[in-house]
Amino acid sequence: MAEMFIGGEFVRTQRERFPVLNPATEEVLDTVPLAGPEEVDLAVRSAHQAFQTWSATPAARRGDLLLRAAQHVHDHLEELARTLTLEQGKPLREARLEIRRFVETLVHYAGLGRNLRGGYVPNLDEGAYGLVLKRPLGVVAAIVPWNFPTTLLGNKLGPALVAGNTVVAKPAETTPLATLRIAQLLHEAGLPPGVFNVVTGTGPQTGEALVRHPLVRKVAFTGSTQVGKRIMALAAEGVKRVTLELGGSDPMIVCDDADLDAAASAASVGRFFNCGQACVAVKRLFVFESVAEPFVEKLLAKVRRLRVGPGLEDGVHMGPLHTQRQRERIEEQVQDALDRGARLLAGGRRPEDPRLQKGFFYEPTVLLEPDPQARVAQEEVFGPVLPIWRVADLEEAIQRANSSPYGLGSSIWTRSLERASVAAERLEAGYTWVNSVNRIYDELPFGGTKQSGFGKEHGLEALDYYMETKSVVVRALGG
Repeated sequence: MAEMFIGGEFVRTQRERFPVLNPATEEVLDTVPLAGPEEVDLAVRSAHQAFQTWSATPAARRGDLLLRAAQHVHDHLEELARTLTLEQGKPLREARLEIRRFVETLVHYAGLGRNLRGGYVPNLDEGAYGLVLKRPLGVVAAIVPWNFPTTLLGNKLGPALVAGNTVVAKPAETTPLATLRIAQLLHEAGLPPGVFNVVTGTGPQTGEALVRHPLVRKVAFTGSTQVGKRIMALAAEGVKRVTLELGGSDPMIVCDDADLDAAASAASVGRFFNCGQACVAVKRLFVFESVAEPFVEKLLAKVRRLRVGPGLEDGVHMGPLHTQRQRERIEEQVQDALDRGARLLAGGRRPEDPRLQKGFFYEPTVLLEPDPQARVAQEEVFGPVLPIWRVADLEEAIQRANSSPYGLGSSIWTRSLERASVAAERLEAGYTWVNSVNRIYDELPFGGTKQSGFGKEHGLEALDYYMETKSVVVRALGG
């Protein structure tokens, strides 16, 4: 049985336990405890104690330790990827990619440990100068969802640790196993006890206790907009800092001068990677009318070649949805679109393969021209469903793209620098790709607008959200 990781060791508790299922088979892989306020308090106090020495450790040394720990995680890539596939459902090749991205992010921020610095302001007035200090906050709560449990953990862990904070993470109760193993590996590689802790449990019970804890100074959350609003309200009670990476309904615009083959490939990968369960994914596709027919033909040819099956099988492109409720929600959204007049071009059902009757499988689905008020247009669609609309020109495409309450990612496919520049300026999103899609770079800040949250992960900017800035005035005394 899996246990929580607190103070550098696994901690047993008599709390109620929660089953971790394999989404491809519906079989129980393991159980984890549902931590209550007592266990959360133990983890936070362990992190608080560790902060006293970790924050005083030279930043370059913190970076060196983080680099060594990241390399140790990479040495266990195959083990971690298999665990991730079993608990989350994604194909093994995608799980390997996710573990690599976790490692890459830690390596990136480890390298920045030698570049943390404040500032100096001379001649504030006669005989006085100023210093700008950058100091870590303290204990950070990292609350991570089930769709990319390790990558999204790394986005928080890298900048938090190199800046001198300590972390208590709460993975989703359905995907805790790879995270717990990573915590053990980081400790084995030399991360001091208490610097990184993991508590397991539900959001309402464990997550809220973590956000409310008086020693937690900052909350970094990735998940739904609804839960993000709740966390924001709870954090406000303690005037805690928050970073919120929330839902998305990313538009992709295909212009009449686009490379249609490349755009069709990107739309297929951008929508059906991780079974469509991504905040940043192609969720609404707007295609110029003059190229809609050939583009859709190319896209459907790619979609029909996607093989659905258990993530551990060779040749599988798309695993199951993560939970039964997730599949039911997708089915409801698709049926709503069909009831409102959408044309079904592919999928729209559970697989007929007898081998896939167990597990939460659903075929990759393409819909043409859903009603603008349909749920697939108004809500975040967290599954393998791609709605397509034909538009007259770029102006219509941008207006319809911006009609969503979300503003996370976006993309445009065109050979025109002018069109690309217009889209980059006017699309209401924190990220815009031009002739590319869905690749997040550690070098660039990432975060949403509108209902997609605020704050930045990645880039140098992420460090600002894990440090406080203090001004110091120094006046020389007369000799």
